[in-house]
Amino acid sequence: MAVREKILLSTASYLWSLDDVLGQGATATVYKARNKKSGELVAVKVFNPVSYLRPYEVQMREFEMLRKLNHINIVKLFTLEEVTHVNTKQKVLVMEFCSGGSLLNLLEDPENMYGLSESEFLIVLQCVVAGMNHLRHNGVVHRDIKPGNIMRVVGEDKQSIYKLTDFGAARELEDGEKFLSLYGTEEYLHPDMYERAVLRKPQHKAYGATVDLWSIGVTFYHAATGSLPFIPFGGPRKNKQLMHKITTEKPPGSISGIQRSEDGPIEWGYEFPVTCQMSQGLKSQLVPVLANVLEVNQEKCWGFDQFFAETTDIIHRVVVNVFFVYQATSHRIYIQAYNTVSIFMDEVFAQTKVRPQSQHYLFEGHPLLLDSSMKVDSLPPTASDKPLFLYSWEYERPTGVLYREPEIPLFPPKYDVVADYSLSKNIVGAVHQYLRIAHFLQSCQELTLRGCYWLAEQLKVDYNIILQKTHMFTFQLLLCRNSEDRLYKLFENAEDFSAPKCKDSPEQKRKLQVLQETLCGLTDSVHNSQNKLERLRVEWSKHSAFLAEDKTCQKLEYLLEKISSVYHQYRKDRMIAKLAYNDEQIHKFEKINLSVYSKKVKLLFREDCLQKYQSLLTSAASWTSVLFEMKNQMIEFTKHFQGLLGDLEKWEEYFQKELETNLRNLQKSANQPKESASSLEDASIQMALRIKHLKDDMEVIARELQQNNRIIERFQDPTYTFGALTVGSGI
Repeated sequence: MAVREKILLSTASYLWSLDDVLGQGATATVYKARNKKSGELVAVKVFNPVSYLRPYEVQMREFEMLRKLNHINIVKLFTLEEVTHVNTKQKVLVMEFCSGGSLLNLLEDPENMYGLSESEFLIVLQCVVAGMNHLRHNGVVHRDIKPGNIMRVVGEDKQSIYKLTDFGAARELEDGEKFLSLYGTEEYLHPDMYERAVLRKPQHKAYGATVDLWSIGVTFYHAATGSLPFIPFGGPRKNKQLMHKITTEKPPGSISGIQRSEDGPIEWGYEFPVTCQMSQGLKSQLVPVLANVLEVNQEKCWGFDQFFAETTDIIHRVVVNVFFVYQATSHRIYIQAYNTVSIFMDEVFAQTKVRPQSQHYLFEGHPLLLDSSMKVDSLPPTASDKPLFLYSWEYERPTGVLYREPEIPLFPPKYDVVADYSLSKNIVGAVHQYLRIAHFLQSCQELTLRGCYWLAEQLKVDYNIILQKTHMFTFQLLLCRNSEDRLYKLFENAEDFSAPKCKDSPEQKRKLQVLQETLCGLTDSVHNSQNKLERLRVEWSKHSAFLAEDKTCQKLEYLLEKISSVYHQYRKDRMIAKLAYNDEQIHKFEKINLSVYSKKVKLLFREDCLQKYQSLLTSAASWTSVLFEMKNQMIEFTKHFQGLLGDLEKWEEYFQKELETNLRNLQKSANQPKESASSLEDASIQMALRIKHLKDDMEVIARELQQNNRIIERFQDPTYTFGALTVGSGI
């Protein structure tokens, strides 16, 4: 078979093949070319004969526009040359080569059927906003913003950079100025321009620079979800009248409108679909932006100043990853670094419904004590696998991850290379989504186990501290009872010189006995809780081991490889008008394999991945309920212990007063006048010695009581906490 010779074209400095097409439009074709001397890759835009039918100033407009623009997010112009070796002189724009293709190419990859990843979307947002900002600073309106005109370069760090290109429709237009000419791609056109350009309805409206904002809104929605925001049944290009009706009758605040059946109602969307890869935190930031730029009334639509202010605010926000253990849900909080923790807690409340006063956090297993006046930039850096773990004083049963299972299309029995290619592409996109959901469910299981384990570890520390304190308290109580017994004996021995007895001694002994019995009950409760924690830890260890051995995601990845292989083969088959007999048979066999693989994916997801997740979610409901009760029990222990300390302190105060009273009475007894110095001299000496000994012993007891009081005061120090859990404070 003869090899077709490539047709080469060149300018004075650049060379390219007609096979190396990068893109094609109504007036020009873009090729990949090389510098003849350095071999550097460039993109050349070669204008066709139709382009020369335009006025000369229009022909030169793109060159003039690019020459005055210089920004990292705008494709760079190198030079303007002419094609050699042809009869007519064709102008060639030599521009920067973007190896990553266009944003449209990326969105057409089946992996992105449900939109870009959150991190990639944020790069698109930042680059497009920066590029558009440069255009407005230079008084330029683009008039054809769409994914196909946003090019991608992948840097050495594997990070994407997006650049605006195709300035053939661009013109200078200051704020407040209007234009009448029509440019753009119909799916991304402002409704007023759509009515005139697509529906061919005569109108005398002039258009301002803000028409670019509508195109940007549609582009951002497309990048975030993988589909256009406004879709009549049959598609935008098959039902143009309804397409215009949807965009012009869009309710305020809505960001999408879809007709799912012929003559059916329009389903208006006020949120991004659950299938897109963005977190709720980013969605909530973007919805107001899209709702206000996708506004048909140019008087109500945001201007560029507000658009740049709002989008720049989003771009500059930091992300705090939070995992709410009781709901088993992950959250991303977008917030300014200079905001206070109080604002951060309000944002957490917006997503989790946990009131700020009930929010308590652990980070890497350690308590994170937050002050409402702290700045967000003082929080530890987080990641999706290293979040802040959120707990609440208000128990909630785990709700789990919100997701929608992808739809795998039906398999038509008819052999059709074009339809089969489209089918395989949709299946690859669906399996990518299955795999993403499976990874996310597995991640949430791991985080749930880790969150429960870390809370249990904190409770374990707190229980140990309580036990230490109860042991000290028991020892102190023993000292008090010993002091009490010794004092009673002293008073009993002092009867012969009429020293008064301690009042209410039986009642005080009973109170001390009650204190000791209550303390024993508290100690037993702590031991029971510790045993319960240990049983939970054993259960979590088993679940962690099962999770580590789970190969569901690896099996889905294997099936994805098989399905992708069929997709790539079908893409090749589509390029051939008619397959040879053997190739056709292989194509049909692969379609059978595709059906088998698809069924395996569904079965694996539903009966393996999903069942394991739901099983753990059910167990998590029990675990979190127990942990919540134990956390509340810890508060009760704390209150109870403080109450015991209060009772002991009252007893000490009472006994101190009794001791002081009896010491004074004893002193009075010692100072009473004697009957006769001669007859009672020996007895007086003996009594004086006994009183002195008694007084000394009572002063020893008094010092012991003072020491007891100091220990009690140390127990009641307001800076002391039981581990991290205290009454009125958080984890």
